[in-house]
Amino acid sequence: MHAESRKLISLAIFAAAMGFLEAIVVVYLRALYYPEGFGFPLAAMPEGIYLAEVLREICTLAMLAAVAWLGAGTSFTRFTCFLYLFGVWDLFYYIALKLLLNWPASLFTWDVLFLIPITWIGPVIAPVLCALAMILLHMAAVRFLARGERAAFNRSEWLLLAAGALFVYISFTIDYTLLIFRNDPVGLLTGGTGNKEFVHIFTQFEPSRFAWEIYLPGLLLILAAIFSFIRGKEAAA
Repeated sequence: MHAESRKLISLAIFAAAMGFLEAIVVVYLRALYYPEGFGFPLAAMPEGIYLAEVLREICTLAMLAAVAWLGAGTSFTRFTCFLYLFGVWDLFYYIALKLLLNWPASLFTWDVLFLIPITWIGPVIAPVLCALAMILLHMAAVRFLARGERAAFNRSEWLLLAAGALFVYISFTIDYTLLIFRNDPVGLLTGGTGNKEFVHIFTQFEPSRFAWEIYLPGLLLILAAIFSFIRGKEAAA
């Protein structure tokens, strides 16, 4: 087995273990706040617990970034390694929840995906597809490095990736962004989770449809960047 293959497997084991650990924390939270099963509208959490969840997410990102820094040698491959770790972590997070709670019921079940800087929501299949794209990118970068080639995006590929990521981000956050602007545009500045009216508005919200018309173009732009990168390297070989 090549050294790069061993490294990929080791990184995947670390990220998978982190995914299971995150899922175990969620098992505890759902036992406390969703004893009848998780769903929308969301249960109101005490401000201290909400802030602890935000801190947990920051720590998760910091851990993935630190391992990515150690696991790759160039700026680009450290970036793709972070995405690889994030993707594997996310996939195994949902695998663990399925094993531990038999949740989600389907890939189209809605979930809270992230809390920074605002609540992200969407059907489970959406972050899963993004995770697969992240994994693909790093594996391609590692393959080219193993052949002694320089692995990096060109300017157009960076633009495609950035535009796609922005579209995907908007699709995940548009519901709560619009909720803030329609009801309490200064809520986060005037109390946030400590503002009872603000909390009530958030916890009564139930998503009706996902913004596929924003998400899918974003995902296609991301894939276009990745396949342009792969095609360009293969053509130059």
